[in-house]
Amino acid sequence: MYQQFVKEMSSGQGDFKFNVVFVLGGPGAGKGTQCEKITQLQGPGFVHLSAGELLRAERQKPGSEYGDIIETHIQNGSIVPVEITCALLKRAMETSGKQNFLIDGFPRNENNLFGWEKEMKHVAFVKFVLFFNCSEEVCVNRCLNRGQTSGRSDDNLESLKKRIQTYYNATMPIIEHYKKQGLVREINAERDVEEVFADVKKLFLEV
Repeated sequence: MYQQFVKEMSSGQGDFKFNVVFVLGGPGAGKGTQCEKITQLQGPGFVHLSAGELLRAERQKPGSEYGDIIETHIQNGSIVPVEITCALLKRAMETSGKQNFLIDGFPRNENNLFGWEKEMKHVAFVKFVLFFNCSEEVCVNRCLNRGQTSGRSDDNLESLKKRIQTYYNATMPIIEHYKKQGLVREINAERDVEEVFADVKKLFLEV
């Protein structure tokens, strides 16, 4: 029940400092939109951390030692080295003063997974993986529409093709990995935002 979930999320698991729900899905699947809505649910109080947003913010930071590396990977639709992403996630979690996190867009490949296990295994407990399943066609159309106003350098057809290929080749195996552990909660993300959130909310209420 929800009350038990709140209690567990508030108390943590053993010696873990943070509780985490990974949020995965293709580009344009609605991960960010749904995460923002989840943070508004009453209960344990989730902080939404987007791996992509953290990387984009770091890229724009004057004098950042990671800026050029991040920009190259974003433009190429490839995955930023895990050491950089984990460092940014860990810093954001520690400076937030909070305990419960939705981590959006991570881990995206096997290297990310190994890096997380190495850097965060003893401080963060993965509650489950929220997987927004969405077709390639819908993802592309959403991203192209978003690109008209988002100002994101990767919301264009050329970058999208690379990002989607990376998603199928690198991220889907991670989702399968967590499925074998019984940790994946799959949502049909091709519907209207509120329809999707109705299922998301039900999922959290039933945990």
